[in-house]
Amino acid sequence: VQLVESGGGSVQAGGSLRLSCHASGFNDDDYAFGWFRQAEGKEREGVACISAADSQVYYHDSVKGRFTISRDHAESTVYLQMTSLKPEDTAVYYCGADLPEQGVGGCRHPADVGTWGQGTQVSISS
Repeated sequence: VQLVESGGGSVQAGGSLRLSCHASGFNDDDYAFGWFRQAEGKEREGVACISAADSQVYYHDSVKGRFTISRDHAESTVYLQMTSLKPEDTAVYYCGADLPEQGVGGCRHPADVGTWGQGTQVSISS
Protein backbone atom coordinates (compact mmCIF):
# COMPACT_ATOMS: atom_id res chain seq x y z
CA VAL A 1 0.00 0.00 0.00
CA GLN A 2 1.53 3.26 -1.08
CA LEU A 3 0.42 6.86 -1.52
CA VAL A 4 2.71 9.23 -3.37
CA GLU A 5 1.99 12.97 -3.39
CA SER A 6 3.31 15.47 -5.89
CA GLY A 7 2.63 19.02 -7.01
CA GLY A 8 3.71 21.05 -4.01
CA GLY A 9 5.82 24.15 -4.35
CA SER A 10 6.17 27.83 -3.62
CA VAL A 11 3.82 30.44 -5.09
CA GLN A 12 2.72 33.94 -4.27
CA ALA A 13 -0.57 34.71 -2.57
CA GLY A 14 -3.43 34.52 -5.02
CA GLY A 15 -1.77 31.79 -7.04
CA SER A 16 -2.80 28.21 -7.68
CA LEU A 17 -1.37 24.73 -7.25
CA ARG A 18 -2.65 21.25 -7.96
CA LEU A 19 -1.62 18.39 -5.72
CA SER A 20 -1.77 14.79 -6.88
CA CYS A 21 -1.88 11.59 -4.85
CA HIS A 22 -1.27 8.34 -6.68
CA ALA A 23 -2.35 5.18 -4.91
CA SER A 24 -0.93 1.73 -5.49
CA GLY A 25 -0.99 -1.67 -3.87
CA PHE A 26 -4.69 -1.74 -3.04
CA ASN A 27 -8.09 -1.31 -4.67
CA ASP A 28 -8.41 2.43 -4.14
CA ASP A 29 -11.97 2.42 -5.50
CA ASP A 30 -13.12 0.98 -2.18
CA TYR A 31 -11.54 3.67 -0.04
CA ALA A 32 -12.21 7.24 1.01
CA PHE A 33 -9.36 9.67 0.51
CA GLY A 34 -8.48 13.01 1.94
CA TRP A 35 -6.00 15.83 1.91
CA PHE A 36 -4.67 16.96 5.24
CA ARG A 37 -2.15 19.61 6.17
CA GLN A 38 0.14 20.34 9.03
CA ALA A 39 1.63 23.77 9.52
CA GLU A 40 4.70 24.24 11.66
CA GLY A 41 3.80 24.04 15.31
CA LYS A 42 0.20 23.05 14.63
CA GLU A 43 -1.77 19.83 14.59
CA ARG A 44 -2.64 18.05 11.38
CA GLU A 45 -6.05 19.05 10.05
CA GLY A 46 -8.34 17.75 7.36
CA VAL A 47 -8.61 20.06 4.36
CA ALA A 48 -10.77 18.11 1.93
CA CYS A 49 -12.04 14.54 1.78
CA ILE A 50 -14.00 12.40 -0.66
CA SER A 51 -15.89 9.22 0.13
CA ALA A 52 -15.27 5.85 -1.50
CA ALA A 53 -18.24 6.20 -3.83
CA ASP A 54 -17.51 9.88 -4.49
CA SER A 55 -20.95 10.63 -3.09
CA GLN A 56 -19.72 12.77 -0.20
CA VAL A 57 -17.24 15.61 -0.13
CA TYR A 58 -16.05 17.60 2.85
CA TYR A 59 -14.13 20.86 2.95
CA HIS A 60 -12.65 22.68 5.90
CA ASP A 61 -14.33 26.04 6.30
CA SER A 62 -11.06 27.85 5.61
CA VAL A 63 -10.80 26.41 2.07
CA LYS A 64 -14.41 26.33 0.91
CA GLY A 65 -14.78 27.98 -2.47
CA ARG A 66 -11.00 27.88 -3.07
CA PHE A 67 -10.03 24.20 -3.01
CA THR A 68 -11.55 21.30 -4.95
CA ILE A 69 -10.94 17.61 -4.34
CA SER A 70 -11.46 15.14 -7.16
CA ARG A 71 -10.40 11.65 -8.12
CA ASP A 72 -9.64 9.78 -11.30
CA HIS A 73 -10.42 6.13 -10.65
CA ALA A 74 -8.81 5.00 -13.90
CA GLU A 75 -5.54 6.60 -12.84
CA SER A 76 -5.86 5.73 -9.12
CA THR A 77 -5.17 9.38 -8.40
CA VAL A 78 -6.78 11.94 -6.12
CA TYR A 79 -6.27 15.63 -6.79
CA LEU A 80 -6.51 18.80 -4.77
CA GLN A 81 -6.89 21.91 -6.89
CA MET A 82 -5.98 24.94 -4.80
CA THR A 83 -6.76 28.46 -5.96
CA SER A 84 -6.62 31.92 -4.37
CA LEU A 85 -3.89 30.65 -2.10
CA LYS A 86 -3.11 32.52 1.09
CA PRO A 87 -0.01 32.61 3.29
CA GLU A 88 -1.98 30.73 5.95
CA ASP A 89 -2.28 27.79 3.54
CA THR A 90 1.44 27.19 4.00
CA ALA A 91 1.94 23.67 5.35
CA VAL A 92 3.02 20.17 4.53
CA TYR A 93 0.11 18.56 2.72
CA TYR A 94 -0.50 14.86 3.21
CA CYS A 95 -2.69 12.46 1.28
CA GLY A 96 -4.60 10.03 3.47
CA ALA A 97 -6.62 6.95 2.61
CA ASP A 98 -8.80 4.47 4.44
CA LEU A 99 -10.92 6.86 6.44
CA PRO A 100 -13.41 5.38 8.95
CA GLU A 101 -16.38 3.76 7.20
CA GLN A 102 -14.86 5.09 3.96
CA GLY A 103 -16.80 8.29 4.42
CA VAL A 104 -15.75 11.89 5.00
CA GLY A 105 -16.21 11.97 8.78
CA GLY A 106 -12.58 11.04 9.18
CA CYS A 107 -11.60 14.39 7.76
CA ARG A 108 -12.18 15.85 11.22
CA HIS A 109 -10.17 13.10 12.91
CA PRO A 110 -6.79 12.65 11.23
CA ALA A 111 -5.74 10.16 13.92
CA ASP A 112 -8.27 7.70 12.47
CA VAL A 113 -6.81 7.71 8.95
CA GLY A 114 -5.32 4.35 8.02
CA THR A 115 -2.69 5.17 5.41
CA TRP A 116 -0.55 8.23 4.74
CA GLY A 117 1.66 9.54 2.01
CA GLN A 118 5.01 11.15 2.67
CA GLY A 119 3.75 14.72 2.34
CA THR A 120 4.52 17.61 0.02
CA GLN A 121 5.43 21.15 1.04
CA VAL A 122 3.24 24.06 0.00
CA SER A 123 4.61 27.53 0.70
CA ILE A 124 2.67 30.70 -0.01
CA SER A 125 4.39 34.06 0.15
CA SER A 126 2.61 37.37 0.64
